[in-house]
Amino acid sequence: MQNKTQDLKHYSAAWIALLALLTALGPLSIDMYLPALPQMAGDFGVSTQMMSNTLPAYFLGLAVGQLIYGPVSDRIGRKKPLYFGLSLYIAASVICYLAQDEWSLIAARILQALGGCVGVVIARAAIRDRLDMRASAQAFSSMMIVMGIAPIIAPTLGAWVLKFFSWHAIFGFLALSGLVCLICVHWFFKETLPEERRLQLSFRQALRLYAKVLKDKSFLAPMLIGCFSGGILFCYISSSASVLIELFGMSQQNFAYAFGFNAFGIMLLSTVNSRLVNKTSVFTRLFMGLTVQLLGVMLLLSLAVLQMHYLYAVLAGMFMTVAGIGFTGPNAMALAMSRQGAQAGTASALMGSMQFACGLLGGLILNVLLWNALFNMALLMLLFVAAAMAAFYWTKAAAGRRANV
Repeated sequence: MQNKTQDLKHYSAAWIALLALLTALGPLSIDMYLPALPQMAGDFGVSTQMMSNTLPAYFLGLAVGQLIYGPVSDRIGRKKPLYFGLSLYIAASVICYLAQDEWSLIAARILQALGGCVGVVIARAAIRDRLDMRASAQAFSSMMIVMGIAPIIAPTLGAWVLKFFSWHAIFGFLALSGLVCLICVHWFFKETLPEERRLQLSFRQALRLYAKVLKDKSFLAPMLIGCFSGGILFCYISSSASVLIELFGMSQQNFAYAFGFNAFGIMLLSTVNSRLVNKTSVFTRLFMGLTVQLLGVMLLLSLAVLQMHYLYAVLAGMFMTVAGIGFTGPNAMALAMSRQGAQAGTASALMGSMQFACGLLGGLILNVLLWNALFNMALLMLLFVAAAMAAFYWTKAAAGRRANV
């Protein structure tokens, strides 16, 4: 048998690029239509906040879909679920294109997410299939750098589409993107989970496996860091159009540039994280990311409380809260997945599902908060970063206890 340690330390840039392409469907589907929210609200005769509910709807689909694909991919392999999920994504994108009211669009967005989330589940599981924790952290960082291009160009691309076409064309573009991914999977994705390592799971056994994974503190604690830290990002995504377009009067094009610049922050800190993998501990890098996010949240909250609506200061706070994901995301993921073995698909699905459940929760909370958009966003971000910090110290304490055993 081939030496497993050799397999677990090497990967190609092309392989990471393919996984990043699959994962990028998520941010592309979330971010590309953000500049169109006010226009869509006008077409449907509803408020921009009501139209923003298509985001939590997408998060709901992501949360549920990943729970399905995880154990399925552990049972039948990684490639077959990709065929099904991407085909569903393409069909749902076409339904979004044809939507006649906000409720049909919300329903189609749920279906779109149910299909598109297959990429992120399989990408995480495939990395865990082939790499150890150190190499995984580096691979996740590399993947985030590549997929970071999607949220940078997506709003700008959406804004440019709106200059020449209606918002419907954005969903036509997403359908074509799904088709490109499906073709790439067919020709270039090689199965990473051999038959002898697959888990023979029934529905009941899948539920038991989820329960088993959740009881594993080596998974649960770092998963919560990623969930709560990611919740800050989803809060920003749900609120950014209301804050920047409605509160500050940004044009669709300038909003897209600002959104892309903040997404560039994820790529920047992901690059730094990748460089620091062999120089610092995973806990040091996690703490650095959470500290950057905390500083950004405190700046935003101070500006909101003092009613100092300075655009560039708000953009600086947003940049820090978003960029911190470049540290927290890959390291929390690598820690959580490090001991999961053949159940990596289930663990990956559970982690992704919980992250988007935080996004769904954040979107629902934003609907009931009564203050202005900036204060609502900053307050919810503060709750998420406090929870992420608590999970970080729990993770660190648990790791110390395991080391002393």
